[in-house]
Amino acid sequence: MNIAIGLKISSCALLRNKIRSLLTMLGIIIGVSAVIAMIGIGQGARESIKEKIAGLGTNMLLVQPGSLTRGGIRGGMGSINTLVPEDAFAIVEKCPSVALAAPVVRTTAQVVCGNLNWSTRITGTTPDYLPVRQWLIASGKIFSDDDVRYGTKVAVIGKTVSENLFRQMSPIGKIIRIKRIPFRVIGLLAEKGQSPMGTDQDDVIMVPLTTARKRLLGKHSSLRQINVSARNEALMKNAQDEITLLLRERHRIHNGKEDDFIIKNMADIQDAAASSTRVMTIVLASIASVSLIVGGIGIMNIMLVSVTERTREIGIRMAVGAKTRDILFQFLIESLVLSFAGGTIGVLLGIFASRAISIFAGWPSVVSLQSIILSFSFALAIGVIFGLYPARKASMLNPIEALRYE
Repeated sequence: MNIAIGLKISSCALLRNKIRSLLTMLGIIIGVSAVIAMIGIGQGARESIKEKIAGLGTNMLLVQPGSLTRGGIRGGMGSINTLVPEDAFAIVEKCPSVALAAPVVRTTAQVVCGNLNWSTRITGTTPDYLPVRQWLIASGKIFSDDDVRYGTKVAVIGKTVSENLFRQMSPIGKIIRIKRIPFRVIGLLAEKGQSPMGTDQDDVIMVPLTTARKRLLGKHSSLRQINVSARNEALMKNAQDEITLLLRERHRIHNGKEDDFIIKNMADIQDAAASSTRVMTIVLASIASVSLIVGGIGIMNIMLVSVTERTREIGIRMAVGAKTRDILFQFLIESLVLSFAGGTIGVLLGIFASRAISIFAGWPSVVSLQSIILSFSFALAIGVIFGLYPARKASMLNPIEALRYE
């Protein structure tokens, strides 16, 4: 028996019981579509997290205050803060793998403009902060190194602040008051969106570092962090080691003593996040694959019923010369046709479900060619595995006993 004849006989047998064949395929359809949708959600979440972390800045290291151990009691991160602006300047000057470094101080304040006010984050930093964070200016300009040197009262605001203080008007050139101190708005930041932690990055006002320390926080206020950009991704580990050695030397930390700072590598954070979403994708796909196995059991059940119903037909075929392998091939093709048709419909339904989830639920979803091939191949494998036993049972029937079967 060749493939064309086998397909013709199998199709005729399945079309004689259209409803039963459709119900048998339903398990495969649901299983394939569920696997594609779940993998799509998992991959979408991974891409979304990757994009948000990349939005914080590429090749970036965060130098933050460390912890203090006193009397056997260890405080949390930030319980000791010895970071000063000079540390940032020394990092750029003495660490060959570092391209830029931007010291940062932060506070929260009520900002007033005319009869409107808004509570927001105030970030004191240097002009290098924007290239380190890969943040663009939508209109206006960023403050200069001279503004930092002389403590000029100028500000660059985020989109959220602009919408709440200026509505639809351009903020450039307007005066706002931060803790009753007037600042002139010279720039509007491009929209950044939410951070991986869920905070609104556009709800911010940036002012020169020296202005923030002298007028808003206090002259001796410590740095909240230093944002560092390595020259390229390959040098991030070198940059981290160079910064560690430099800061230990500057802070006079002896060998064997604990660092009074913490360095976070954004590449490591991104890898950890990607690993977590990868595990989530595997778990979701594994749960959805149960539907495929259930569908395979359904195929086996229907094929066993079909063998019983067509026992006399099998006997007649054997009597006219059909060999054992012909009968095996015939019923195996029927099983494959069911899984192939169910898999095809399932792929289309899975793509549609992924798009629908993305549109109506607002969850990111990415349907990849690999997920389609994986789920479809799994469906065909299920058809072969669960169809093999009924096909073998049919092929092993005794022709005489089969002809006598009523």
